[in-house]
Amino acid sequence: MSQRTYSAKAGDIKRQWHLVDVKDKVLGRAASQIAHILKGKHKAMYTPSMDVGDHVVVINAAQVRVTGTKATDKLYHRHPKAGFPGALKTTNFETLLGRHPEEIITQAVRRMLPTNALGRQMLTKLKVYADDKHPHGPQKPSAKEIKA
Repeated sequence: MSQRTYSAKAGDIKRQWHLVDVKDKVLGRAASQIAHILKGKHKAMYTPSMDVGDHVVVINAAQVRVTGTKATDKLYHRHPKAGFPGALKTTNFETLLGRHPEEIITQAVRRMLPTNALGRQMLTKLKVYADDKHPHGPQKPSAKEIKA
């Protein structure tokens, strides 16, 4: 008698909301744990080919920290004009933290998810806010402590 491997069905998935405070947490460690929740790897019904993860609300993104000299040395690149190589814009961590702190968390988590349509679908469940105010109170997110 052989055991069958469980594969999650769309009707079996029950999504929860988690609230993560990244105040004074290290960026990479926090991002890897957030990606873990978005993928659904914390659930027994985890299936690699399906999005079984939960929603994550990240607050205090403006107070995330990095170690070493990454605050001045870490660079973020973008092509604002339709990907033309001559239009490359480069910004360091400190400047981006002052202007768009949500982008720092979003990009770190996005790069830890699969680079396909499934990863893009998982990323839609991530909500990032610079301070501790967020509009997701009605969803009753449970506070999730991350080790960072």
